[in-house]
Amino acid sequence: MFTSFKTEHAGGFIEYRTEELTGLRTRICPERLKRGIGGAYVPAYSNEGCPFCPDHIEEVTPVFPDGKRICVGESITFPNLYPFAAYHVVTSITHEHTVSRFTPRQIADALRGQVVALEKQTGYVSINWNYLPSAGASLPHPHLQGLCDKAPDTLPARYLSAGAGYPGLHGKKYFEHVREYEEQNKRDLPGTRMFWYANPVPVGEREIRCLLPLTTIQEFRRVLEVFADDLVTILGFYQDLGTSAFNMAIFFGTDEDRDHFSAFCSLISRINPNPLSTSDTAFMERLHLEPVILTLPEDLADTWRESLKN
Repeated sequence: MFTSFKTEHAGGFIEYRTEELTGLRTRICPERLKRGIGGAYVPAYSNEGCPFCPDHIEEVTPVFPDGKRICVGESITFPNLYPFAAYHVVTSITHEHTVSRFTPRQIADALRGQVVALEKQTGYVSINWNYLPSAGASLPHPHLQGLCDKAPDTLPARYLSAGAGYPGLHGKKYFEHVREYEEQNKRDLPGTRMFWYANPVPVGEREIRCLLPLTTIQEFRRVLEVFADDLVTILGFYQDLGTSAFNMAIFFGTDEDRDHFSAFCSLISRINPNPLSTSDTAFMERLHLEPVILTLPEDLADTWRESLKN
């Protein structure tokens, strides 16, 4: 499923990995953890003037063409004032401006609001989450962003394109083989209700993926509650590792992709908001499009297994 080679140096090694299907490449450098580029989470976010807080959200956020917003539990979904997709919606997840631990109900309600807003769109849909400013969130108030465009974005497009001929050659979808391979190599995360694993060719630090048993966003309704429950567990694991900030994306296909593509979620940890921390995204990630990863996926999966014993 992937190839790798190591280059030794005085302080350790660099491992270069390439995902065979897509050609995605990453380099893993565990010794760089010793640089101490991260730090403890320092929350210092005032809710003054926040457009997503209850006192302001209905006054300053836009509405859909029917004059309404989508309200599910605490969550409120509305069009994005500054879209970067053909169809772009935002979901404020909670009433609270800052949250220490999310509940499965909060996540499930917010995801349901996204599904309601996106399921009638035509094209390629994703549900995304930048949590905290160091992960790219323009506002610290927790919120999801849903996108839909006619063409798939770069990452899912690679799996859609390269995976189209995979069943004809191998008798099953690519992601079905991924599941078998990751279970054999013990990068899967046991104890979850859906299939989560430490991606062996990570696109970001501590990448964890979930392979969804579906293709389209319309089907997401039937597993939404289970997914939300698992996601809260995964986020708790990140927090136990000292990570508060993260990025998440759930990529969906269309009915035409059903025979060769499965929807999947990618979750990566980010440097905690801290004035003394260095960004974990630099020229390699942004310009070379080749991430430099600090944590071996195998070590991440082992840490998960150890955490189940406690």
